[in-house]
Amino acid sequence: MQGACNVALLLVLMTPFSFFPIAASAQQAAEHYPDRPIRILLPFAAGGSTDGPMRVLAKHVSESLKQPVIIDYRPGAGGTLATQTVYSMKPDGYTLAVAVAGVYRMPYTMKINWDPSSDLTYVIGITGYAFGVVVPASSPFKTMNDMIAYAKQHPGVVTYGTPGVATTNHLTMERVAMKFGVKFNHIPYKGSGESLQALMAGQVDSAAETSAFVPLVQTGKLRVLTVWGQERMPRFPQIPTLRELGIDIVQSSPWGLVAPKGTDPAIVRKLHDAFKEAMGKEDFKKMLAQFDMTPEYRSSADFQAFAAAAMKNEKATIEQLGLNLKQ
Repeated sequence: MQGACNVALLLVLMTPFSFFPIAASAQQAAEHYPDRPIRILLPFAAGGSTDGPMRVLAKHVSESLKQPVIIDYRPGAGGTLATQTVYSMKPDGYTLAVAVAGVYRMPYTMKINWDPSSDLTYVIGITGYAFGVVVPASSPFKTMNDMIAYAKQHPGVVTYGTPGVATTNHLTMERVAMKFGVKFNHIPYKGSGESLQALMAGQVDSAAETSAFVPLVQTGKLRVLTVWGQERMPRFPQIPTLRELGIDIVQSSPWGLVAPKGTDPAIVRKLHDAFKEAMGKEDFKKMLAQFDMTPEYRSSADFQAFAAAAMKNEKATIEQLGLNLKQ
């Protein structure tokens, strides 16, 4: 009996120390992080106003953390494929994703069994897009009102490209159509690069796009009909906002970086601090300026709070439009 008690006592004494190797291993991993390349999954095809800024940040973070930071393109699923992939990855800090507004619509646009606002680790909020509607320079549509008037007379004929189904671009255009009682024909692509290429090739009449269109407008190949910001773009002061057209919509669609749920907080801090430092670099600010974008820094906690609020807002938008997008 006494022998059994001694064995039990020995097990009790040993129990606290049985977790030490695991805790020490986790701590050691965080201290030595990163010791191999980091991948950032980008939710659109190469090119455009997400790719450019992320490439600049990746360069600086690579220098800071002394490991390669690789951009891995994962277009598809309305800009959510990258985040869906990260959700199922090992939470070791070596795979991140750019999370865009479509992520917060996922519960309402597809069948998933997890919550984007609580089942991801939010690292840092980075910026938001500048949006607008563009047409070829040869288009008969000189203004947004021209395009709307034609759509009223020819329902479903006017086509517009976007980076995908259920993107901010798509849903905002549908809100515009609802406001004016018209029907557009939506043509989804895998990213801004593809959408603008299709517009240039005459495959669509217009494109609802991020400011990746800016260089093409500056060279005279495209024309801007409207912008979606709070104010007119300084670069195109003659182009009205949606609000000036009588549509109470302001759209910037903030985005940032997420990691798998359960990522070590010490690793998250390292990533957050490295990216925040990179956001202060002049070449990053200049790259954003090329697309009429500005830094919109959010801490890890603030970014997660933003995600929770965004999910509620996106649900309301889906319901307002009467769209049942779940497959």
